[in-house]
Amino acid sequence: MNDISMFDIIGPNMIGPSSSHTAGALRIAHLAGKLASSKIVKVTFTLYGSFAWTYRGHGTDRALVGGILGFYPDDERIRDSFHHALEAGLDYAFIENTIEKDIHPNTVDIYIECENGTTITLRGESIGGGNALIRQLNGIDISLSGAYSTLVIHHKDTKGVIAYITTVCSSIDLNIAFMRVYRKAKGDSAYSIIEVDSPINPSIIQVLLCNEAIIDATVVPAI
Repeated sequence: MNDISMFDIIGPNMIGPSSSHTAGALRIAHLAGKLASSKIVKVTFTLYGSFAWTYRGHGTDRALVGGILGFYPDDERIRDSFHHALEAGLDYAFIENTIEKDIHPNTVDIYIECENGTTITLRGESIGGGNALIRQLNGIDISLSGAYSTLVIHHKDTKGVIAYITTVCSSIDLNIAFMRVYRKAKGDSAYSIIEVDSPINPSIIQVLLCNEAIIDATVVPAI
C-alpha cells in the first residue's frame, strides 16, 4: 500500500481550480523549462485525454505557459501568463489530440525550441494532487518527478560512465537518494536521473562534461 500524505488529499497551495489540470500541468511545464539549455523561444503543447477536452476551462493552458516561464503553482502571475509570455518573446501553441485513447488522461507532449537552436521533446503526466511525472525525454522513457534536486545527465551507454558520475557526486558531498539509468538500447543514448538530498551546485556540470561519454547535464531544482 502506498503512503498518502495530507497534501495528496487537500492538494497543493496553488492558483487555479484543479490540482491535476492546473498545478500538475504547471509542474510538468516548469520541469520542461528547467531542462532547456538556453532561452526558450517557442513551445508547442499537445494535449491528450481530459487535458484536451477541458484545458481552457481549467486554466491548463495558462498553467502550462506559466510553467515554461518558471512560475510556481501559487504564483498569481499564472492568471496573466499569456501576457507575460508576450513580454518575454515566447511563442506558444496548443494542439488538441482527442483521438489517442490508450494514454494517461492528463498527458501533455511538449516540444521546445531554444534560442541556441537546440530542441527538447518530452511527455508529462499529471498524476493527482498537483504532482506530475516526466515520462519521456527526447525519445527515451524516464521518470522525473521534481520532488528532489535532480541531475539529468545525457550520456552514451558506455562502460565506466556511471562510475564517473557517482564519483563526481561523492567528491562534492552529494548524497544520492535515488538514481536510475534509462537507455534507448545497449550501447546507445542514455539518461541518468539522480535525485539528491540537498541543493546542487551548478559547477558540477563542467566537471561532468569533462568525460567524453557525457553529452549534456542539467541541474533541475526541486519544485
